[in-house]
Amino acid sequence: MAIKPAKREEMFPIALASMILAFLAVLISASRGYLLLYGDAVAHLAIARRIIDSVNPGLPQIGSVWLPLPHLLLVPFVSKIQWWQTGTGGTWPSFAFYILGNLGFYRLARRMLPVHWAFGATLFYALNPNLLYLATTAMTEPLFLAIFVWSTVVVMECIDAIRDEQIGVVKGRLIAAGILSVLSVYTRYDGWVLAACVWLMLTISLVKNKRVFERVRVAFIILTVLTVLGPVGWMAHNWRYTGDPLDFMRGPYSAAAIERKTAPPGQHYRGWHNPAWALLFYTRTAQVDAAAWETGFLLMAAAIAGTWMLWKRGLARASVLLWMPLPFYVYSVSFGSVPIFIPQLYPHSYYNARYGMELLPALVVFAFVVVAWFENRIIRTRPVQAVFLQPAVMVLAIANCVAMTWFTPLVLKEGIVNSRTRVPFETSIARELLAMPQGLPVMMYTSDHVGAIQQTGIPLKQFISESDYDSFHRALAEPAKYAAYVVAIDKDPVSDAVKKNSSNLKELTVLCTTGQPCARIYESEIYQPAKK
Repeated sequence: MAIKPAKREEMFPIALASMILAFLAVLISASRGYLLLYGDAVAHLAIARRIIDSVNPGLPQIGSVWLPLPHLLLVPFVSKIQWWQTGTGGTWPSFAFYILGNLGFYRLARRMLPVHWAFGATLFYALNPNLLYLATTAMTEPLFLAIFVWSTVVVMECIDAIRDEQIGVVKGRLIAAGILSVLSVYTRYDGWVLAACVWLMLTISLVKNKRVFERVRVAFIILTVLTVLGPVGWMAHNWRYTGDPLDFMRGPYSAAAIERKTAPPGQHYRGWHNPAWALLFYTRTAQVDAAAWETGFLLMAAAIAGTWMLWKRGLARASVLLWMPLPFYVYSVSFGSVPIFIPQLYPHSYYNARYGMELLPALVVFAFVVVAWFENRIIRTRPVQAVFLQPAVMVLAIANCVAMTWFTPLVLKEGIVNSRTRVPFETSIARELLAMPQGLPVMMYTSDHVGAIQQTGIPLKQFISESDYDSFHRALAEPAKYAAYVVAIDKDPVSDAVKKNSSNLKELTVLCTTGQPCARIYESEIYQPAKK
C-alpha cells in the first residue's frame, strides 16, 4: 500500500482509542494509589499550587530550575484543593497530552509507513505501559513526547513542502515549528537541543532552495526569533529572580548541586565523565522501557536498521530527529550530573528510568520500517504467509503490553520502590500537621517533603517556607517569634536554624522512618498572632 500523509478521518479512531486507553490507565492508577508515587510529581503539583496559594503568590513561585510550562498548565487543575491533594490535578493535562502524542505519532508514522503498519506502530507505542502510567501523573514526559513527535512531523512536512515549493505550507510549518520550539524549550532542557536541531534542519533545507527562501523570509525570521526567545527568556527569568542567568545549571537546586549533595564523598555514579558507560546505561534503559524481557535488544537493532534503510534510500531523512535524545542523555549522564540506575545494570537500583521513554518514538517507528520492508520481501514469494504478518505483529504488540504490565513496567516499579520510605514519612508528618490548631503559621522547609502538606489539604499560604524569601529568612533568625509551630527535618535549613536558636521552642515529638531523615515538631512558647 502507498505511503501518504494521514487523512483527517484516519485520526478519529486513533483519538478515540487513545481516550479509552488513557481512561482505563487513570482508573487503575487512581484506584491503586499510583498517582503520587514520584516525588517529582508531588513537587510539580506543589509548584503549580504555590503560584496561586502561598505567602507570595505569582510567577516568582515558578522557581529557577524546572522549566515553567508544565507548572503553568497545571495551575487551573490544582486550584481545586481536592485535585491537588489526590494528584488528579496532574492527571488531566497528561491525559490530554497522551492523546495528542498518539495522534502526532500516527501522523508521523503515516509519512513513513503504509496505513496498516502506521496503525500497528501506533498501537505498539500507545500500549506501552510506562507511557500509560506516566499519562496518569503530573510528570512532564507525556507533554514533552507530544511536543517532540509533533515537532518532528512539522519538520518533515515543512521540508517536503520546501522541496515541492508549496509556499503557503512552508510559511505555516515554519511558524508552527517556532511555536513548538518555544513550548519544548519551556518544558524540558532536552527541548533546547530539540529547538536547535529543528532550526538547523529547516535552515539547511531552505538554503538549498533559495527561491523558496526568498518568499518565506518573514516566516523564517519568526521561527528564528521564537527559537532564540525561549532560552533567552528563561535565562532572563533566572537573572531577575536569582541574580544568575545560569542558576538552573549551577545554583543550589541544579542537577550538579543535587549530585554533590547525594553522592558519597569521593565517589561518582557509573557513567560520570564516561560517555561509553553513559551510552550503555541510556540505551539499555530505553530498551527496557520499550519492550518486555530482553526483546528490547531486538527492537533497538530493528530501529537502527530501519533508520539506515530510510537514510540510504533518501526517504524521510528528517525523521532522524527522533534520535535526538540519545546524544543529549549520553552527554547529560556523562557531564551533566544526571545519573540513571536500572536493576539490569550495576548498582541494580532505580533512578531516572523514565528518561529512556524519549527514545520510544524512534525505537517503535523505525522498527516498523523493517517490518514493512520484510512484508514487501515475502509478499511476492509467500503471499499466504504475508497475510498473517499483520495480525501476528498486532498480537505481539498486545503481548508486549501484557507482559510488561504483568511484571510491573520499569517506570512504575521505580516509583513504587522509591516511595516506600518517603510516603510513610510524609504521612506521619501530615498527621502531626492535622493535629495542630488550624490557621496558625507553621514554619517548614517544603522543597523536600511538600507531600506532607499536600496530604493534609492545608493551604500553602499558612506555611512560612522558602517560597517567600523575606518571611522565611526572618523566621530562620527567630523561629519561635514568627511561627506557632516548627517542623524541622534533619539537615534542612529549618533544622539548622533551630540548632542555632532553640530558645522558646518546646519539642513535641520526633518522627523517624527507615531511609528518611528524622523530623522534629516544635511548638513556640512565645508566638503571638499579629494584630490586625
